[in-house]
Amino acid sequence: MRNIAVFYATREGQTRRIAEYVAQALRSRGLQVDVFDVGAALPEALDVARFATIVLAASIHMGKHERSMIAFVRAHRPALERLPTAFLSVSLSQAAVEDPNANPARKRRAAAEVARTVERFARTTRFRPRRVQPVAGALLYRQYGVALRLIMRFISGVVGASTDTSRDHEYTDWRALARFAHEMADPLVAAARPAQR
Repeated sequence: MRNIAVFYATREGQTRRIAEYVAQALRSRGLQVDVFDVGAALPEALDVARFATIVLAASIHMGKHERSMIAFVRAHRPALERLPTAFLSVSLSQAAVEDPNANPARKRRAAAEVARTVERFARTTRFRPRRVQPVAGALLYRQYGVALRLIMRFISGVVGASTDTSRDHEYTDWRALARFAHEMADPLVAAARPAQR
């Protein structure tokens, strides 16, 4: 069986944690998974087409996905178009969609923002993954510099996330990510089983 690849682009590290979590959930099903940071130096001999399935994960900042992921997808688009692909779009807007305390209007606005950002990614890269999974990210106030902390506090107030800058806030639904990984794994595990006689 060919390996699965998880390619991620992150800034503060939450998307790396998400990518590694999905990879581990897939491995728990007996699948071979390679994880790559597209913002770092990738292996020179990297052949995206050799993988059976691709998972892309990228965080959103200021309404745009990470530039390194956009560049990666553009560079490998022909191979990606021939493979089953899933895209994890990591954002604070998705946190508002999932917030049980958010009113319906706020949830609708946040969902529309998530959809717009994913559509912008598809237009910019000229690539549409077979599956898109929005994922709530994190507010890592303690990692931000002064200016970014102020900007993120303002954005958080707009989208309804926490403006308490004294600590970090994680919104990622790890159980939902586990379900996503197992849904991806099911057909791959089934295909790898020897045929019943």
